[in-house]
Amino acid sequence: MITVDDVRPIALALPRAYEAVVADRIRFKVGRLVFVAFSRDETTMGFGFPKEERAALVASEPDKFLMPRTSEMRYNWVAVRLDAIELDELREFIIDAWRMCVPKSVAATVP
Repeated sequence: MITVDDVRPIALALPRAYEAVVADRIRFKVGRLVFVAFSRDETTMGFGFPKEERAALVASEPDKFLMPRTSEMRYNWVAVRLDAIELDELREFIIDAWRMCVPKSVAATVP
């Protein structure tokens, strides 16, 4: 199962990214924008993802992906079960979520 310790080096290697703890939850942010957040029990992880594409993502693999909580539906956000995803796939989602939070010139610095 993927853990915070697996995600931390990926997220913190990205320009302008930093770690914060808010309401007992680990979050990775750029400025005030959150691009990755763990559940309190660290079994699921939310990440930035285009609203218009998330229903298709969840429908494609409902055992892996979850719709965000009702209070988060207005955001570009989706969640994943950490015991159902591989690190390489997760790395792509983390980087794409980060790209949604930074200027295009900064995003272009990460392949």
